Amino acid sequence: MTTRELPMFPLGLVLVPGAVLPLHIFEPRYRALVHDVLAADADFGVVLIERGRETGGGEARANVGTIAHIADGHAFEDGRYALACFGTERISIAAWLPDDPYPRALIEPWPDPPAGPCAELLAAVETQLRALSGWRTRFGLEMGAIDLGDDPTVASYQAITLADLGPFDAQQALTCPDVATRLELLTRQIADAITLLELQADGM
Repeated sequence: MTTRELPMFPLGLVLVPGAVLPLHIFEPRYRALVHDVLAADADFGVVLIERGRETGGGEARANVGTIAHIADGHAFEDGRYALACFGTERISIAAWLPDDPYPRALIEPWPDPPAGPCAELLAAVETQLRALSGWRTRFGLEMGAIDLGDDPTVASYQAITLADLGPFDAQQALTCPDVATRLELLTRQIADAITLLELQADGM
């Protein structure tokens, strides 16, 4: 794999390929990052902050993330930015570089290997998502339409977004080595989310 340098944006959430990411940029180092990215018509990487805070630096960062492409951006007079981004491809971090003037890393593409037969796993995840949607509706939470399509790789990432997993569960799913492993993990994670809602309903 070929490494290349990429500006990095550590966040308290997980971006996966295909997902939308709105951002409000106000910290000076990330204003500089966005300015440089927009000027070069380039992209940046997003990784999960595993420990620490989004502002101030010094956080512990995940070594697997996703490239973010800026689809639309607005610069405010005071230097802030409002961005609409989306995830394009999964990456691994080969090495972190000095945070000067903002976080940077040497990254490698980490595509999923070609997916084998996954129809049963995909159907199981979709069934679990429908069950989760039913439970969330009881709590006044809407998940939207659930249609994962036929591409298991795309579907596996879409399922992470639809399930609205916590950041550490989402990171675990993002880091799976292949699609089948990710779908198997998602069935367990979504089942756990359903169980939690069942327990909450019993306590109401």
